[in-house]
Amino acid sequence: MDAEFSSLEDKVGLLARLCHQLRGDNRQLRQQVLALQQENQQLKGKVEGAKQRVAAILERLPEDEA
Repeated sequence: MDAEFSSLEDKVGLLARLCHQLRGDNRQLRQQVLALQQENQQLKGKVEGAKQRVAAILERLPEDEA
């Protein structure tokens, strides 16, 4: 019976350590997601600015007279 309790105690300890590790991993992943979302927003802004600049350049080009 003591062996069963000891085994159960070991398993509970392992589960607690795994839970702690997964919480840390989850926290780190949430931070990475936030950073990537912010970077994505910045890149979207740059793409939009580039689109506007290209559109402005295209408007200044003479039309093709065929």
